[in-house]
Amino acid sequence: MEAGMAVETIQREMTVFARRARASAGRLHPELSLVSYTLLGHLEERDGCRATDLAAHYALDKSTVSRQVAALERTGLVERRQDPEDHRVQVLLLTEAGRHILGQVTVSRRAAVGERLADWSQEDLERFAGYLVRYNAWPRSG
Repeated sequence: MEAGMAVETIQREMTVFARRARASAGRLHPELSLVSYTLLGHLEERDGCRATDLAAHYALDKSTVSRQVAALERTGLVERRQDPEDHRVQVLLLTEAGRHILGQVTVSRRAAVGERLADWSQEDLERFAGYLVRYNAWPRSG
């Protein structure tokens, strides 16, 4: 397969992957969009952060993050607290309910991915994981 055709196939398959990821996120927890799930995961990994940090990290518009965060606050999954180092700054943190939902969805997602990859060899899994890490490490956004 020539390089141009391979890149076209990769792009098409990544689009299918993204559509499936969005659809499965809705099935796993109807109130938790893929973006919300991702933001909750980031808050858990970082043990909280500012909304502007989320926007910068995911290259999202601040208004998009603001809407998502407001929805997560309304559902009790995220709360704002004053930054102990800078009292002018609000930090977003997962609530206990947020940790619980994130844990449930993560287990479900991991099981779904594991099922899809169940017949792959260990070598194929490691190669695929390495390719995904390499692709996502690209320094430019977009």
